[in-house]
Amino acid sequence: MRLQVYVDRMSQPSRAILIFCKVNGIDFEEIKVDLSKRQHRNPEFEEINPMRQVPAIVDGRFKLFESHAILRYLACAFPGIADHWYPSDLFKRAKIESVLDWHHSNLRRGAVAFVLNTTLGPALGLKLNPQAAVEGEKLLSASLEKIESIWLKGNGRFLLGSSQPSIADLSLVCELMQLEVVDEKNRNQILGPHKKVQRWIEDTKRATQPHFEEVHGILFKVKAKLQNQVLLGANTVTGSSTKTALHSKM
Repeated sequence: MRLQVYVDRMSQPSRAILIFCKVNGIDFEEIKVDLSKRQHRNPEFEEINPMRQVPAIVDGRFKLFESHAILRYLACAFPGIADHWYPSDLFKRAKIESVLDWHHSNLRRGAVAFVLNTTLGPALGLKLNPQAAVEGEKLLSASLEKIESIWLKGNGRFLLGSSQPSIADLSLVCELMQLEVVDEKNRNQILGPHKKVQRWIEDTKRATQPHFEEVHGILFKVKAKLQNQVLLGANTVTGSSTKTALHSKM
């Protein structure tokens, strides 16, 4: 039975799992769980993941959720996975684990709070919370500073001075890609000061192409749609202002 991967491509961790499978030639079936339609709350999916979150996998009779646990499992369970993804060397592996543990309570927490409360919240039935967005941005910026000062030191292109990406690189970069949907000015304000982070993102993209671009295609479509809505709104306002001005002159 093929590996079944339950995902929504708008989910950062889901994209990391898909890219890992595609880059490493793992035979799998992608099963879409549409978060915007609340399909993750269906009883059928709850049997796979009682936490009702994506991603999740089913490998035969084995079920697993939580993206980092899934990445570790895939790296160990399937033959032919290059060692750099999840090294057999205990010291190197422990360093990767430390990045992954840090990620959830720092970079991920900040990025999710900022993106949801500036852009994506309404699509998921959530109200925008400006104060939460400000707090998220602070944590996100502090996290980027730590990535540069702790894990992107030296000449290595990837985290921990490595010359090739690990599951930590993939997980964290997919997280940061969610910033694609926010206003360009805000995105540049956050990423602009962090040149090492920008280079690392591009290096991770190149190391996982063409799959990185393909899996993130939905994100780019949402970005274009949001930009069109902003432009349409601006044109509507401009049109209304023009009509008001014309009426005032009559």
